[in-house]
Amino acid sequence: MASIHAYLNFNGNTEEVFNFYQSVFGGEFITFQRFKDIPGQNDMPADALDKIMHVSMPIGENTVLMGSDAVESMNQSVTMGNNIHLSIDSKSPEEAEHLFNGLSQGGKVTMPLQKTFWGAYFGMFQDQFGINWMVNHDFEEKN
Repeated sequence: MASIHAYLNFNGNTEEVFNFYQSVFGGEFITFQRFKDIPGQNDMPADALDKIMHVSMPIGENTVLMGSDAVESMNQSVTMGNNIHLSIDSKSPEEAEHLFNGLSQGGKVTMPLQKTFWGAYFGMFQDQFGINWMVNHDFEEKN
């Protein structure tokens, strides 16, 4: 069965936030990517390049806290209170499709479920009750 993790979005201070969380929870970051480190970064606004595209860190045996910066020049914004997503890690692409299609029914898809440059099958939506979700299936195990 799938596992669920919290995904937090911030208005440009994700690095500060996650450094603080790391000081409390301890441990190491699993992933720490800036926008400048991803393919296609030549098309990104200069103010976005040093922002955090994705960060993740374990905060327990089976829980991962993840986050990213919203970049205003990329038409992204965060309103505190709706800046949290529940992120589902599925065991298979079929499970990802089942969960994505079922939970997004009657809601609003913000990113269709698709293969991504980071080696995952990934999509995002807001369900019919206003809850933000991400569905992810990694094609390869992360070290």
